[in-house]
Amino acid sequence: MTAPGVHEDVRDRPPVTERRLHPVTPLRRAWAPVAVLIGWALHDPDQAQRQLTRLTTTSLLIGLAVLLPAAALYGFLTWWFTHFAVTASELRIRTGLLFRRTAHIRLERIQAIDVTQPLLARVAGVAKLRLDVIGTDKKDELAFLGAGEARALRAELLARAAGFAPETAHEVGEAPSREMLRVPPGVLAVSLLLTGATWGWLLGAAVMVPLLWTATHSLWTVLAAAVPLFGAAGASSVGRFVAEYDWTLGESPDGLRIDHGLLDRAHETVPPGRVQTVRLIEPLLWRRRGWVRVELDVAGSSNSLLLPVAPRELAESVVARVLPGVSVPPREALVPPPRRARWCVPVWWRGYGLTVTDAVFAARHGLLRRSLSLVPHAKVQSVRLVQGPWQRARGVADVHVDTGANKSVTARLRDAGEAAALLRSQAERSRTGRRDARPDRWMT
Repeated sequence: MTAPGVHEDVRDRPPVTERRLHPVTPLRRAWAPVAVLIGWALHDPDQAQRQLTRLTTTSLLIGLAVLLPAAALYGFLTWWFTHFAVTASELRIRTGLLFRRTAHIRLERIQAIDVTQPLLARVAGVAKLRLDVIGTDKKDELAFLGAGEARALRAELLARAAGFAPETAHEVGEAPSREMLRVPPGVLAVSLLLTGATWGWLLGAAVMVPLLWTATHSLWTVLAAAVPLFGAAGASSVGRFVAEYDWTLGESPDGLRIDHGLLDRAHETVPPGRVQTVRLIEPLLWRRRGWVRVELDVAGSSNSLLLPVAPRELAESVVARVLPGVSVPPREALVPPPRRARWCVPVWWRGYGLTVTDAVFAARHGLLRRSLSLVPHAKVQSVRLVQGPWQRARGVADVHVDTGANKSVTARLRDAGEAAALLRSQAERSRTGRRDARPDRWMT
């Protein structure tokens, strides 16, 4: 909108140059028709098998002669009709072969931009840009761009989001990064071997397979039960090792940089000021080694892992960088629930604890797998007191604090009087915390 008496000449606006994705992109898009056929075959394998047995060699060759060119044409057309452009205020993405879709992404609403390179993309020298935008659950993406072009575009978008003028955003480049730590592959492998989830799935398979075979003598029944169990064990061990391999954490003016992956490399950024909750997780078998895992809740972002494994002292120093002015409370500072809470949750009540400092609301839960959640007062959106009938009888209550990442942290089984006082005081802490909070901006 222009001021009264002022006429904006559209000829004065800088031209918008639309660009296409990398030429290898049609190869990725061409797999869509083939994937539909594979999905149909997996959905009804008996029908697919009957149809395949009816095919002759000639009809099979004719089908391939039609399917492969059609898939190639589909991949080419979807690439041809996909454009993107960076304007003074937004990233514009136009897609669609039959039904056109234009996404207008406001630059000031961009929270994070990740660069990912699956294995084949690394071989081809291309990369994928994934954008976290405020108010959207699904990430928009540009796949694929040349690896150099993807990094240059990421740097330009972050510079624009930080408030740099369009004519100087190209010159800013990617902010320099200082490496803070790197997780050795040996430490990562040992930490996964000491994780109870892997052994739990394997134990479940070792128990279920003989029982099912004894009861049914059906190989298909045994495979139907064993494959998911062994798959879950592999995902919690080998899968995590491949995904978290060479985990590197760096610090830059636009946030904390994370690089990881053995086959698929990912370059992620933890946005400054958008972290709502930090969790320090201690599995039982890690405690003698002093290791912890650090997870995050980030508003407007799906990035949730900061450190797969690290010494506790080093992890606490990283938390201090993520949440300036916050220190992790010592174990002795966490006040357990009153002893009468054992009638509500036998045994496990000992794993709960709470402390509230000038900076954070800190709640712990778990005996075998301890988890300490830290919520800065400025990030608390609402506070709730919940008390069931059995809790009322024992004089205890739960206090929930809700954050901007649509998540909650709960202080379980607190004394009812303490919970009521905490409800009132937390509201005041949150109000003053938001007033004094640092701005959620890039490169500040």
